[in-house]
Order: sequence, then structure tokens, then C-alpha cells
Amino acid sequence: MHSLYPSTINYHTRHTRLDLPLQPCLHITMFPREPYKGPTRKLVLAFDVGTTFSGVSYCMLDPGEVPVIRGVARYPAQESIGGDSKIPSILYYDPQGHVRAVGAETLQPHVIEQAEEEGWVKLAWWKLHLRAKHLPSSHIRDDDIEPLPQGKSAVEVLADFMRYLFQCARTYIQESHLNFWGSVENSIEFVLTHPNGWEGQQQQQIRRAVELAGLISSKEEQSHVHLLTEGEASLHFCVTNVIASNILSTTPMDVSDYSDEEDNQSDSQGVIVVDAGGGTIDLSAYSMKLSPTSFEEIAPAECCLQGSVFVTSRARTLLRSSEQYSDPKIIAQMVDIFDKSTKLRFRKLDEPSYIKFGTIRDKDPKYDIRSGQLKLAGQDVADLFEPSIKAIIEAFKQQRRATSTAINMVCLVGGFAASDWLFTRLQEYFLPLGISFCRPDAHANKAVADGAVSFYIDHLVSSRVARATYGIECNTPYDSLDPEHLARESKSYINVAGVRRIPGYFESILRKGTQVSELREFRKSFHTTRTSRAACKSHSTDIMCYKGTLQEPQWLDVERSSFSTLCRIRADLSELSRTLRPKKSPIDQSNYYQIEFDVIILFGHTELKAQISWEEKGVEMRSPASIVYDE
Repeated sequence: MHSLYPSTINYHTRHTRLDLPLQPCLHITMFPREPYKGPTRKLVLAFDVGTTFSGVSYCMLDPGEVPVIRGVARYPAQESIGGDSKIPSILYYDPQGHVRAVGAETLQPHVIEQAEEEGWVKLAWWKLHLRAKHLPSSHIRDDDIEPLPQGKSAVEVLADFMRYLFQCARTYIQESHLNFWGSVENSIEFVLTHPNGWEGQQQQQIRRAVELAGLISSKEEQSHVHLLTEGEASLHFCVTNVIASNILSTTPMDVSDYSDEEDNQSDSQGVIVVDAGGGTIDLSAYSMKLSPTSFEEIAPAECCLQGSVFVTSRARTLLRSSEQYSDPKIIAQMVDIFDKSTKLRFRKLDEPSYIKFGTIRDKDPKYDIRSGQLKLAGQDVADLFEPSIKAIIEAFKQQRRATSTAINMVCLVGGFAASDWLFTRLQEYFLPLGISFCRPDAHANKAVADGAVSFYIDHLVSSRVARATYGIECNTPYDSLDPEHLARESKSYINVAGVRRIPGYFESILRKGTQVSELREFRKSFHTTRTSRAACKSHSTDIMCYKGTLQEPQWLDVERSSFSTLCRIRADLSELSRTLRPKKSPIDQSNYYQIEFDVIILFGHTELKAQISWEEKGVEMRSPASIVYDE
């Protein structure tokens, strides 16, 4: 971790909603970014592939120079020259499955016309095809997401989109920094973000897409690919742009009221970052320590599929329910206008909203249509937001319950954070709790991409929290005094070593909610028996995951649906097998062999890994570390 130079400032505000400079809400420790200490020049590229919009940020690392985070601010077909840091996450495919237009190109009238004439397939919200299965998604309708083109998988679409982003980034950097690209094209570190709720399986899909996109040329180069949750990326953005930056002296902020109590003088303060995006809303909770400045995750990350696209989806359902609209094209046009303007402009419950969809001559007072505009009551629009707002509040409560650290501050970032109604409703909840609530006015939609670069160069989070309980299935020794064992006595058996055992026992190695530093290992010892030496040459073990409500899950036949097999780890024990000595079975005096081993779970940086260890001639040996993911 970089050394940080303290410069503590006390900020306090008594306003309920401000658009003023210099209004953060905690004791803040400011720090300068140190010069890059690496031996050679590097380029860090961070991709934020969102459900609705995507962007790229980058940093040129030169030895001895202070890193500066920049955004790719120019893309093909953009109307705002040099200003916009994001493009729509939309692609057009022709009937042969070839990419024909991406991003802002898809909004051009001649592209839309050509797409209709030639039967191109338009893909928007396609990222939802990759969503984690365990996230509640009953509110997602089949027609919310366009089907993938025939013969195309979601991973291949992701690869096509990332290839385009990479090409745009390369062109922008080549045009903006002369003679730089050639010196780093073989020294690029990629940081790719994903929702908090995405786990091993989705991480594997991202890594596969990186290869398909040609960002790296072999599996060996995966060490240059770094995966990160959008929540942690947003934290880094907030730290360097909101929580602990002297930029606050000039950056406008929206700030909610802070309690009248004395400023918290404790060593750590609780911060929750709410990344409200298009598809998901991610909440991440951290304690901020000031001397030295560092962050530790203090509660399992939360993720809910209630981003801004679902407000639009509910608007579509509302418009379809009206007797006035039966033409799908008119409904699609109205939904598009709602998504781009009405949704963002909505501010007050007692003010109606309007969807302009026709000409000034279009009117039907019976259906609140005047001058080509549909009038919607403020309450009806507010109701479209409510499920998303409730999801954020419930996720906040869950994180607050999971930690003993008092939450002092909540930061709202992401594209959905631009909604004043979302901010106002959340402010109404946090204000009475004495919790400071803020959002950066400018560049909040860059939070994930910029924060992902900051993650690579600043690395502020020193520990994370396990989001589930991990362990393995094993056969446990039978205990006649244990009621749980007695209830399963019919399943017991006597093994070759003469020990009565019960199958289906879950031995946890890493429990949900455990705070884990990056270097800490979690291990437990096990043994297995084999009837021949040849059978001892290898061993494999399934890593399992429990996501139920029990604090200490022990049996696989209790809440069976809450258990899943994540991956299989394998160990080559051929050398060890030669040193094993046979034992005599007390049952029939036959030979058997016993293998002693440990199962190790490593939290690593942002991906969970597991491996087997054993001893050979007094030296610890280890299997290759496998990334834990659903097969």
C-alpha cells in the first residue's frame, strides 16, 4: 500500500440539499498519489461494460512520474465532440452474425435505416444475459432483453463489444499521446469490472471474452487481466474524488444533512458506496481508517437487479396497460423518450411528467394527451422508481446489520445517481438516521472506470468479506451421543479402517462474513483411504458453497438447494504414493492406504481460489490454485 501523508480536515454541513463546493461530511485524510515506482513504462486500461452505457479509462505509468487517470473521451459517431466519456452498450449484427455497428454508431439515422432494410439484429441490455443465477430476477420479463443472434453466445457478444472498446481506446491514445502507444502495446494491464453479485462463473466468462476479443494472445497472459467488483471500483473513485481529495474544494456536491452530534473521533468510520447503474445496484461497505489511511470491507457486498433499466421496463408495462396504445412502434417510441428524458427529469411527487411522442396536433384529453404529449401523474412515475429504492434500502439495512462499525456516510454514484428523484428519496431515508449522504455532481458515470484504474495504482482495500460459506463434503466419524448423528444412523457405514462414518457432512473452511486480508489462507486438514497404491496417485476434491440462512451449516440434507458445487481441485500425488506404507484393515486384514491433505482457500485479490496441499519428505507441496466458480 502506498504511504499516505495525513492532512486531516473537519467538514460539517447543516444543509438538507446543497449544490455548493466543499461539503463533504467526515473527518477526511487527504493524500497525494506517489510517483510510479515500477522499472518500466506501462499502460493500465480499465473497461466498464455496463448494461446501458460503457466506457474506458486509462493511466500511463512512467517510472518516477505521478500517475494521472484519464478517460477515453472520443468515440466514433459521437455528437458531443470531446465531451462524452461513455457510449451506449448497443450492437447491431447482420444475419450472418457479423458486427455492423456499435455504441454511438447505432444511433445514427442512416444506420437505423440500413438495419431495417437488411434485417440486422439490435442488441441492447444484452449484459443481462450474463447475470448470476442466484440473483432474484422474477421481475425480468422475457421481452425485456432482446434474444441473442442465432449462433452467438453472450460471452461472444461481450468479446465483440470489448474488442470495439479496445480499438476506440487505442485510437484515442494514439491521437492524444504521440509516440506513446508503440512503447506500451506489449505492456498493458487490463482491469475489468463486474457487478458485486457476479462470482466465479461470470469471472471465468469475462476472462474467456478477453481472449476471444484478442486483448491477450494466450492463457499465460491472463496474469495481466485483473477483475474487480463495480462496488470496489466505485469506492476507489469516491476516495480519490469525493471522500479524500482536495478536489472537493472546487467540485460541486449534493450533500444531505449531517447529525448535530460531535464528529466521530474513532479510529475508523463506516462508508457505504451505492453504485446505481443501468442493470444492477451494488452496495459495498467499508471501514475507513485514518492513520494510515486504508479501507477494509466490513460486510458482504450486496447486489440487486434493480438498476435504471427496470424503471424503464415498468414504464413500458404501464404504457401497454393503457387502452389508447396498441401500436408496438408508438409504445417503443414513448418508452425510448421516457428512458432518455422523462425518467431523468422527474423530481417531485406533486408535479406531472410528460412524454412527447407525436406532433402538436395530437390530442386526446380523455387519455391526458395534449399537443403530442402524454401526461403522467407524479405518483404514477414515482411508483416506477419505488422497487429500486426499496431494494437499495433493504440492501443497506442488511449491510448495517452485518457489521458492528457505525455507518457515517453513504456515497451515491453511477448513471442512475443522476436521477434527482432517486437522490431525494434516499436522502429522506438517510437524513433521520444522522448519516451523511452525498453524490458527486460531475462525472459520476465515470466512477467505475476511473475507480478501476485507481484500484490498480492505489490499491486502497486491504481486506474483503466472504460473501458465502465455502467448504467441502466429507464423511464424518459417527457419534452415538449426537442427536444429528442418531437421526442419520441408517446412512452410516464402516470404512476400510474400521471407523463408522456418516456421509453428507459439510465441513466449512471459510464462513460467510469473515473478514479476509489478501495474504491470509484458510485451511483444514482431511484424510482419505484407498485400497491400492495405484489409486493414491491423484486426488480431487469438490469445493462447495452455501448461501442459505444458517450460521453454521453442517448437513447437506438440510437446505439442500442452498448448496452448490463450485469447482473441482486436483492434486498429482504420484510422488507421495511411492512413500505411503500400507495399513491393515481391522475388518478383513486387507491392505489400505491413507492420504493426509489440507484444503486451502485463498481470497487473493478479488477472485476466490482453492488448492490442495500435502507433505512429501517433510516438504509442503501444493496443487495449482484453481479459481472457484460454478461449472
